[in-house]
Amino acid sequence: MFVDFFIDRPIFAGVISIVISLAGSVCLLLLPIAQFPEITPPTVQVKATYTGANAEVVEKTVTTPIEEQINGVEGMTYMTSISSSDGTSNITVTFDVGYDLDIAAVDVQNRVTMAQPQVPADVRKYGITTQKQSPDFVVIISLYSPDGTLDDLFLSNYASINIVDILSRLPGVGNVEIFGEKKYAMRLWLNPDKLTSLEMTAMDVIGAVQEQNVQVAAGKIGDPPSPPGQAFTYS
Repeated sequence: MFVDFFIDRPIFAGVISIVISLAGSVCLLLLPIAQFPEITPPTVQVKATYTGANAEVVEKTVTTPIEEQINGVEGMTYMTSISSSDGTSNITVTFDVGYDLDIAAVDVQNRVTMAQPQVPADVRKYGITTQKQSPDFVVIISLYSPDGTLDDLFLSNYASINIVDILSRLPGVGNVEIFGEKKYAMRLWLNPDKLTSLEMTAMDVIGAVQEQNVQVAAGKIGDPPSPPGQAFTYS
């Protein structure tokens, strides 16, 4: 019946076809076109470190309190988290496609700030970072020494000083990470017998090292109130 109606009225069918073609041409010109359209949902990552804790402790004391505060943030679609045995906690919050990533990061950061009093003091000491980045890797760069004269420690230090900052400044780069990063450090071996004779503990040694590692402002010479005739201030 429906087909017979247009067969019996060819002029009407032709007019309908012309109208549909014109409407399609107009809509084609109004369709948004982008070289890189937003087809992936934006994500915000929250990272925290609890040194010396295993995965179960990190999950209970760090990941869960932060998740409870982030849950329900505006625009959120779902949330995933990983608590590792090395003491790290990674939480990925995924938002609706097209949601403003800057607003999402600010909202998540506000929720993380609310959760900070609930996490251990060591976690707050190392800091909880909130970053606008995707959990997927875009590119992986490998460094090696062709003749084997440079060890992993040197290569890691070279990448940290000369490569990471340059890549971080590139447009669209959210984070640059060094896998298996190694840093130059000093290790102290304590003699228990000498510590006992000096009535000292390991915490006393740690405190002494930390005191020598503090950078304090030296102040200024000739700062007001200065005596008459004072013309310069040294800092």
